[in-house]
Amino acid sequence: MTATRWNSRTVAIAAIAAVGFAAPANTAGPDGVHPGPLSRAEAFARAEALTALGKKMFFDPRLSASGKQACSSCHDPRHAFGPASATPVEMGGPNLDQPGLRAVPSLRYLQASPAFTEHFYDSEDEGDESVDNGPTGGLTWDGRADHGKDQAKIPLLSPFEMANRDAAAVTSALSKAAYAGDFKAAFGADVFDHAGDAFDAAAEALGTFEQSAADFYPYSSRYDAFLAGKATLSMQEMRGRALFEDEAKGNCASCHLSEPANDGEPPQFTDFGLIAIAVPRNAAIPANADPAYADLGLCGPLRTDLKGRSEYCGLFKTPTLRNVALRKSFFHNGAFHTLRDAVAFYASRDTDPGHWYPKNADGSVRQYDDLPKAYWGNLNQDPPFNGKRPGDKPALNDAEIDDIVAFLGTLTDADQQAAPAN
Repeated sequence: MTATRWNSRTVAIAAIAAVGFAAPANTAGPDGVHPGPLSRAEAFARAEALTALGKKMFFDPRLSASGKQACSSCHDPRHAFGPASATPVEMGGPNLDQPGLRAVPSLRYLQASPAFTEHFYDSEDEGDESVDNGPTGGLTWDGRADHGKDQAKIPLLSPFEMANRDAAAVTSALSKAAYAGDFKAAFGADVFDHAGDAFDAAAEALGTFEQSAADFYPYSSRYDAFLAGKATLSMQEMRGRALFEDEAKGNCASCHLSEPANDGEPPQFTDFGLIAIAVPRNAAIPANADPAYADLGLCGPLRTDLKGRSEYCGLFKTPTLRNVALRKSFFHNGAFHTLRDAVAFYASRDTDPGHWYPKNADGSVRQYDDLPKAYWGNLNQDPPFNGKRPGDKPALNDAEIDDIVAFLGTLTDADQQAAPAN
């Protein structure tokens, strides 16, 4: 599965286009006529202003019902805009006592994700538009938000995140913020008189900030320097890279694209696709205490428009592997807490299921225990899974797993190299 390779310059222009070349809402000339489209210079200036405004909002805990939780509380810039903790889910709600349902993803390197589509065709490499790569794109683990401004609304209103009652509650908090004047300057003097408009404007500012290159897609890892001929990799890292890309071994690059695009744009380390791999059920997630509960990703429960589409049950977004070595929990349910275990799971999910899945009272393995059997047909069987059975030789041995982990360590951005250990 592959996805469109986006040039960062194109992304920057697209971000500005998303902000709009039109003048801010609720503004008009002295004759009452809207001033019309902005010039490119004005649009860049507006994007810059919205970025600054969005950054202030991103770090403001007063935008939550508790008054104690900002976007940055879960998306810590010191941890590549991912969580600092190893807990599988974060706590939120008005009293910060409501557990989430999924692990918090990093917000870095989302700028190139295309809008969600059920059928993605990419003829860039194969020249064959008949190849359907399936569900691709969107943001969040289930791809239900197409743009940063859409995604930004989710935590603001989620009952187990920032938990605002409605758009009016967000607008009220914004109107009292120290930067309320900046908000009016960007969106109109009467913007707070229209709760819906102010909420949309807030999401736009947050989404614009999350498109800023310096913070969210710096491409400053040692691997980027290696691709530019400005750094070297160790022998182990080079072996890991080869295994990562080998279709008969790790085959990681089939979903986590590791080569620069044809125009030289650095690799995203994701194809933006959604696949099912049956990560073990995580008992540490409170919702999983109910044996009838199942997080089925693309077909629910958080995403509702594809409910009942059985062919999509169990599919989750393929995340970028950039900065993956910083994470303390892995996959959508935070089932693993070391990068080595995450890699090893791929190698021996089916050859040694007893190592990963719990056992029944009779000693049999409860394989794929977090995915109802009705949906097992959706499981990815590409290498390294490759139809293997218990007792078969895994695609990767211990030393090869270590080599891949070493390679993944080269994907950490320069500003994260001094990230705290806790």
